[in-house]
Amino acid sequence: MNFNELGLNARMVTRLEGLGITEPTPIQAKAIPEALSGRDILGIAQTGTGKTAAFGIPLVTALSKRQEKAAPRTARGLILAPTRELANQIVDTLRDLTSDQRITLVVGGKSINAQAQKLSRGTDILVATPGRLIDLMERRAVDLRATRFLVLDEADQMLDIGFVHALRQIAPQLGKDRQTMMFSATMPKAMAELSRDYLTDPVRVEVSPPGKVADKVAHSVHFVPKEKKQELLIDLLDGHRDDRALVFSRTKHGAERLMKTLEKVGFAATSIHGNKSQGQRDRAIAAFKDGSVRVLVATDVAARGIDIEGVGHVYNYDLPNVPENYVHRIGRTARAGRTGRAVAFCSADEMGDLKAIEKTLGARIEVAGGAPWGGTADAAKPKAKRRPRRRNGRRGANKMAA
Repeated sequence: MNFNELGLNARMVTRLEGLGITEPTPIQAKAIPEALSGRDILGIAQTGTGKTAAFGIPLVTALSKRQEKAAPRTARGLILAPTRELANQIVDTLRDLTSDQRITLVVGGKSINAQAQKLSRGTDILVATPGRLIDLMERRAVDLRATRFLVLDEADQMLDIGFVHALRQIAPQLGKDRQTMMFSATMPKAMAELSRDYLTDPVRVEVSPPGKVADKVAHSVHFVPKEKKQELLIDLLDGHRDDRALVFSRTKHGAERLMKTLEKVGFAATSIHGNKSQGQRDRAIAAFKDGSVRVLVATDVAARGIDIEGVGHVYNYDLPNVPENYVHRIGRTARAGRTGRAVAFCSADEMGDLKAIEKTLGARIEVAGGAPWGGTADAAKPKAKRRPRRRNGRRGANKMAA
């Protein structure tokens, strides 16, 4: 199938060809015709399969057909994303797709006054994180009543990090006569409930079972004591110093400590997490993209929205406590048809997290090293020897069973 067969106009097809994009991915092939017909969409697909273009192409096409001009402080289309990094990635994709439409980004960590100034002129597509959008709404810097298109990208993560209350504030402000598209790589029960609240008679487009790992990712797990994780990571990274590697830590402080340790032993490393300013995060990602650093240590802020060519390895230094995030994390490699490797480290107290991940995947992860723990940290510790019971005032009167 090619893009001509999906009902796109010649101008869009030509633009895609100029970007070297000639064949739609499966999620694009299924979602674009339905979206062009005006249907609400619930899209489920693995990370790295082209979901952004799956909603971006029909959104840009629909807005160009209407040929309206955005009034001051209004947005014709709204895309909500859970993280700044994902919002930035969406804007980059949209700007590749059109040069005629005004695209405005509003996220935390940037000057809200500058963002309000941009919105004062009106915009065709507003890409926003929910918290910053509400700040602007409360300042009356943006009016969403004329918004006719709403996209919720990575909606399941919005639920994970508590944006559902923000969504309930934002959605009623939009025009009732609108088209809504919701996309994600996983489909937890709470997201199904969310879709019933925001989608009207949606068509569900799904190209892989929720929680399925991309076919070209070879993933494995090492069972390793917590205090040995650094040593193992350094040893594994040393085997591919010229490749880009993304290392996930569960906490902000842990990510920063690990990055500094890697720097001390000679790796070109940087980090991104919630304690970094937006400028620091942008510079870190830029350095990782241009290859001036080869190791990026991150919290789950980077699990979505980072689309960087050549990430050959993903390390789950700490397992995620939300099992669906495992899929998103390792989806940062093997993108756009490439191959990649993902390696997880599992300490004794993470055994429950591993079991939850394997349940979500519906499969066991290949063991690359060590042996599975007993299931809890206590089970992995050496057991204290039992002392013989006293009988008639004497210790060890009877032999104990081995």
